[in-house]
Amino acid sequence: MISLIGIGSKREHMTLKAADKIKESDVIIAYHPYLEHIQDLLEGKEVLSRGMGDEMERVELAIELEKEGKKVAIISSGDPGIYGMANVYFQIIDKYSDLEFEVIPGVTAATYSASALGAPLHDLAIISLSDLLTPLEEIQRKIKHAAIADLVIAFYNPKSKTRTIPFETACDILVENRNPETPVGIVKTEGTETITQICKLKELKDQDIHMSTTIIVGNSMTYVKKGKMITPRGYKMTAKLPEQTEEFYARFFDGDIQIGQNTDCEYFPCHNNEESCTFCYCPFYPCADGSTGGKWITDKNVWNCKDCNWVHQTAVVDEILDYVKENIKSMEDFDKKKKELLKLRRATIYKTRDLNFNRNYDLDEE
Repeated sequence: MISLIGIGSKREHMTLKAADKIKESDVIIAYHPYLEHIQDLLEGKEVLSRGMGDEMERVELAIELEKEGKKVAIISSGDPGIYGMANVYFQIIDKYSDLEFEVIPGVTAATYSASALGAPLHDLAIISLSDLLTPLEEIQRKIKHAAIADLVIAFYNPKSKTRTIPFETACDILVENRNPETPVGIVKTEGTETITQICKLKELKDQDIHMSTTIIVGNSMTYVKKGKMITPRGYKMTAKLPEQTEEFYARFFDGDIQIGQNTDCEYFPCHNNEESCTFCYCPFYPCADGSTGGKWITDKNVWNCKDCNWVHQTAVVDEILDYVKENIKSMEDFDKKKKELLKLRRATIYKTRDLNFNRNYDLDEE
């Protein structure tokens, strides 16, 4: 039996099954730095330590030993199926017959780093910036399309002392196709220490990045709160409605709709001099999504929209007005159709995230 085992980034993140399979093995084959995390599991075992770059040799050796009837463990950091030894093994699996094997998953760098940064992951692309085996053009294409698709992006193997061009190119592509203010999380492993920081996308190229760094680039909805990166999923939440909301929507439902600015209002401008007053009271309240500037008032169960001007932009009003008029006929509808409203909000944020970056991309365009 050959066990392809992921041991995660740190010993405390190794799964129980990974530890059990290492204990059951007769032979351990690993890149030598990985052995530091599992020294207490190696007693009485044959340990074959190998260097970086001999991955194929490790797999062939494991198969040879498995043919002799031994239980062999091939160790990967993180997860063996994400830039790990499982990829190497399955590339040559059809060279041999009657192999017994299993893959034991591990905590990969993207999820480990995300836990250190907060909750930055949503729909996700993981891209290695190592061009040792992958053409630079392929890496560039993946980055561009992931950026256009508004995926959260995790970068592995970003930079080394001799390899900087893929990282620098990635930064350029991202700034061209994503808002330069987008939050970026940086997680560096130095010995047993994990160092985290958050910067803006436009600052990424100037950061201290090395091979043992994982980079997580947020999408158009990612924001930072209390020093943590957050990419909201859009859960339905409740909070007390602001006063006069029902009075405003009673007029709205009767067709008394103020389009654009209401300069006669004693409170104008509530947000800025260019705001649209069409939705004086937000139809998505409470969105509980800080990406557009709102926030909770601590311990009050009140969602504060003071710093959110998003729904008062003309481009946003143009996207949502018809839906609200056609589908929301009473105050009860705001609750009954809240999930659909929140999906409309997400779609509109993407379309209006920043008019300078709201382009009609052709994914086949070179």
